[in-house]
Amino acid sequence: MKFKFPIIIIDEDYRAENSSGLGIRVLAESIEKEDFEVIGVTSYVDLSSFAQQQSRASAFILAIDDEEFIEENPKALESLSKFVEEIRYRNDEIPIFLHGETRTSRHIPNKILKELNGFIHMYEDTPEFVAKYIVREAKTYLESLAPPFFRALTHYASDGSYSWHCPGHSGGVAFLKSPVGQMFHQFFGENMLRADVCNAVEELGQLLDHTGPVEASEKNAARIYKADHCYFVTNGTSTSNKMVWNSTVAPGDIVVVDRNCHKSVLHAIIMTGAIPIFLMPTRNHFGIIGPIPKKEFSWDRIKEKINNNPFIEDKDAKPRVLTITQSTYDGILYNVEEIKEMLDGKIGALHFDEAWLPHASFHDFYGDYHAIGADRPRCSESLIFSTQSTHKMLAGLSQASQILVQDAVNNKLDKELFNESYLMHSSTSPQYSIIASCDVAAAMMEEPGGNALVEESIMEALNFRRAMRKVDQEWGDGWWFQVWGPDDLSEEGIEERAAWMLNKNEKWHGFGNLAPNFNMLDPIKATIITPGLNVDGEFDEKLGIPAMIVTKYLAEHGVIVEKTGLYSFFIMFTIGITKGRWNTLVAALQQFKDDYDKNQPIWKVLPEFSQKFPIYESVGLKDLSDKIHEIFTQNDIARLTTEMYLSDMVPAMKPANAFAKMAHKEIQRVPIDDLEGRITAVLLTPYPPGIPLLIPGERFNKIIVDYLKFARTFNEKFPGFETDNHGLIKNYIDGKLTYYVDCVLDD
Repeated sequence: MKFKFPIIIIDEDYRAENSSGLGIRVLAESIEKEDFEVIGVTSYVDLSSFAQQQSRASAFILAIDDEEFIEENPKALESLSKFVEEIRYRNDEIPIFLHGETRTSRHIPNKILKELNGFIHMYEDTPEFVAKYIVREAKTYLESLAPPFFRALTHYASDGSYSWHCPGHSGGVAFLKSPVGQMFHQFFGENMLRADVCNAVEELGQLLDHTGPVEASEKNAARIYKADHCYFVTNGTSTSNKMVWNSTVAPGDIVVVDRNCHKSVLHAIIMTGAIPIFLMPTRNHFGIIGPIPKKEFSWDRIKEKINNNPFIEDKDAKPRVLTITQSTYDGILYNVEEIKEMLDGKIGALHFDEAWLPHASFHDFYGDYHAIGADRPRCSESLIFSTQSTHKMLAGLSQASQILVQDAVNNKLDKELFNESYLMHSSTSPQYSIIASCDVAAAMMEEPGGNALVEESIMEALNFRRAMRKVDQEWGDGWWFQVWGPDDLSEEGIEERAAWMLNKNEKWHGFGNLAPNFNMLDPIKATIITPGLNVDGEFDEKLGIPAMIVTKYLAEHGVIVEKTGLYSFFIMFTIGITKGRWNTLVAALQQFKDDYDKNQPIWKVLPEFSQKFPIYESVGLKDLSDKIHEIFTQNDIARLTTEMYLSDMVPAMKPANAFAKMAHKEIQRVPIDDLEGRITAVLLTPYPPGIPLLIPGERFNKIIVDYLKFARTFNEKFPGFETDNHGLIKNYIDGKLTYYVDCVLDD
């Protein structure tokens, strides 16, 4: 399969009518006759930006200006040196050639020479010979790029074989037989459809038993991620979490779980029949979920919870797994080495749900604040699992995930037993494009590229934070949006890890007395705070702009955010974020401020929303913000939601037993007003933040019922801004919308 990677020539005489210009253009023509595209430019322009072209090129030819190069123009040598350095910072494999008339290696500093693949003298060989030499090196480089599975898949898709296996569209042919199928084919393209194949294709290997190119790619990824084992998963990290659990947990086992966990972990509790012991995180009044205090990880504290659980019969049984959300939604991290030191051998496996943290292995900034990395000490007894969403922060397709494993000194992963759990949760028809994206996402992070990509994400995030702070300073007394994080954003020190530590009792985070160096904020996760609420839960009497209005506005102006809270919304700086993207966000927020200050009518600033909900048509943007802010203030909603998540969740049944009541219809659909004291049979998950509030087998308390009553009232008053609560069932009775939860039948 042919890929487009031009050879780039940088020569100030490329378009000049002199012998130097003529010579380089003749070389370019000779290269093009070898079926390679050539792009010729006359200067380096911005070094850093231009060096990023290494991802699109197959080779660089850098001309030097002979006699003038050193004696009369020392800056040219400096530019050359910086450019080569920028290229090698990102890519240590792409061929780089110098091209000149009479200069030799003795005129070029060693720091440049050691990075070159060749030195071309214009008149010593024919252009045709030189072109063949350059093209050979470029082809060798391109052939080395594709990791094992992606290489095998591209070869298979391009060899023109007729197939009789699934899927039924047969490489896209079926779509060509229908008008709408033609549209589908044209939209997704030939290559994607030819690469959508069945697991019967032997030359591609097997995902389910990890053979052939799949096995080679998983081993390659394990090497890149510094793990002992890597398993690609095509059903997302929700499935990765369940694979880890079913390989380690059996009915009745004790498990230790972060209360701020993804619902897939709670599903795993139900599926395995485990008995959970929960570690309770902190929370501030912005609605941001903070870290679990270090004391909660102490073995004495965990043993106390085990002894107090009425469903655990053997109080001395070893918990099978600890699952921690390593990088909360808002970017809070734990010092993994301290957790390992506290719990190694006391818990069978330490599982870090790093769905939002696969980038951390590739930059020294993250230190010990991720699960598995280079030169990290092994546990003596406990296996380390890391489940990662390569599609969230890296370059995987949606649902691309992986499981990384680090063996303990005295406890190795039993791969055959683990694969039984893997097979339980894997489709027998995995999507090969997702497998290929797992393969490529890992290869992209091969050093030095991975370090450079993460470094750019960090720097873009820091520059965004500084830009937002600059706007605030220029407004003076005017209102503006704040980016949650450390107060000091000065150039000095902010790029160091220490600047992002959550120190005890700091006002900015509001999480209280935290242990030193136990938690850190990942700077590439940016939570933007809107005016109207402070970290103590106090509402502003005059100014309040609920985040749901801001994000509705942004969406209609082409900016879609990740998560919306009461007075906050969340964005993240993945390796795909650009300066243009975050500067567009800053500009859109400026436009919102202007429209808010002018109290522009909703029909004008939110036309699509206004058409769908005409009751807001003539309302001003500021007036609508004031109305929602008022109801939040009257109900003290910040404190209500904080206390709701920190309230006692009383277990009345094992989660699996409560959930099983639904299968036999031993449940009752209970209206909100009658929920207090009832046992839920389902997960109740308010969005935002999407963290389950109650799990099957727990009782509703008064504060949770009060919140649901508020949500009901709010949804009636402000259609289009409804709060979403998974687990609530909606039904119309006599024309009135009523909310229910499926609860276990009373005895």
